[in-house]
Amino acid sequence: MSAGHAERAHAVLSASGSSRWLNCTPSAMQEKDIPDQTSEFAREGTAAHELSEFYLQHHVGEISQTARTRRINKFKKENEFYSQEMEDYVQQYVDIVIEKINEAHAASESDAVVLIEQRLDFSEWVPNGFGTGDVVIIADSYIEIIDLKYGKGVPVSAENNSQARLYALGAINQFGILYEFETVKSTIVQPRLDNISSEEMAVDDLLYWADEVVKPKAKQAWDGEGEFVPGDHCRFCKIRSTCRARADANLAMAAYEFGKPPTLSNNEIGTILKQADDLRKWADDVKEYALDQAENHEVKFPGWKLVGGRSNRKYTDETKVYEKLKAGYEPDRIAPRKLLGITAMEKEIGKKIFASALEGLVVKPSGKPTLAPESDKRPELNSTASAIEDFS
Repeated sequence: MSAGHAERAHAVLSASGSSRWLNCTPSAMQEKDIPDQTSEFAREGTAAHELSEFYLQHHVGEISQTARTRRINKFKKENEFYSQEMEDYVQQYVDIVIEKINEAHAASESDAVVLIEQRLDFSEWVPNGFGTGDVVIIADSYIEIIDLKYGKGVPVSAENNSQARLYALGAINQFGILYEFETVKSTIVQPRLDNISSEEMAVDDLLYWADEVVKPKAKQAWDGEGEFVPGDHCRFCKIRSTCRARADANLAMAAYEFGKPPTLSNNEIGTILKQADDLRKWADDVKEYALDQAENHEVKFPGWKLVGGRSNRKYTDETKVYEKLKAGYEPDRIAPRKLLGITAMEKEIGKKIFASALEGLVVKPSGKPTLAPESDKRPELNSTASAIEDFS
C-alpha cells in the first residue's frame, strides 16, 4: 500500500504550487521554511483520496476484495470525515476512472498499465521536482493523468494546468523509455461540482513547454531569483499576508481616485470591482495574520491591541429557565413555539423580574479574541485590567 496521504513529503518546487512559482519565482524560497498549515477542507480532501484509493486498488488487482472491505470498514469507523455523501462522490470519481481505464484497454494491443498513487519525478526540468499522481494510465500511444479534486469552492480546469502537465512530464520521464507516447492527456475530476475537465496535447508540445518555460523559471525559483508578481496564484502562498509586492499592488488600488459612479465608464467600474475583490482578500489575509501573531505569539502592533470580541448572552439551561418561569407565566407567553430569546424574554416579563428570577441561568461567554484600536474601551487581553475584569 502506498504511504499515507497526510505523511507524504512535498517538494519545495511542488507541482501543486507550480502556478505560484512559475509566475512569482522568488516566492518558493521565501516560504519554504514556513510550516505547512492544514485545514478541515484539506483533511477532508485527504480522506476522500484515501477512500477512492481502496476502491481503485481493488479494481486493478493490487488488493483483494477482502482487503478492500476490511480497509473501507476501518476507514468508515475511524475517519471523522466519512459520510454517505463522501461515499457517493467518491463513487462518481471511481466510475469515471474505471471508464478511462476501459478506454485505455480498448485502445491498446497489449494490456494498458494502471498505477494508483504513483510517485512521479520531473526533476529533469525542476530541481528536486516530484509529486504523486492519483491515477496514471499508460496505453500504447498515450498516457493519461487523472487528478481528484474533492473541494467544492472553485472549478479547476485541466487546460494549461501546470500541476497536471508536470505530473505528465514525470510520467513521460519514467515510462517514456518503454513506450512511444504520441499524446498526453490530463483529466481533473471535481465530483462535488460535477466538473470534469481534460486537456490533450502532443508529447513534443509538452516537452517544448517544459524546456522553454518550466526549466528556466524553475532555476530562477530554486535560486530565489526573479521578481515578486502578485496575482490569483497568491491564494495559497504562505507569505501572502506579509508580501510587500502584494501589499504595494493593493495599496495602489486603495489609492485609486474614485469619482462618483456617473463619472466612471462601465469598463472602469468592471475593473474596479475585480480589483476591489482582490483588495478585500488581501486585507482579510493581513487581518488573519496579525490576529494570529497577537493571539499566539504575543506580537504587538502599534495602535492596536488584542481584546475579547463581542458576545451575546445565553441561557445555561433552557429547560431550567422554562421550569423557573412556567408557574408565573402562561406557556404561550414565554414559549409560543420555543423558549423566547433573552432580549424578547426581558421585554415580555420585565428586566427586573428577569434578573432576579433567572439569576445564575444567564451567562455572557467571553468573545473570540480580536484586534481593536488602542482607543477601544475594552481591556487588552493578558493585561492587568483584563485580569481584574475576569476576576470580577
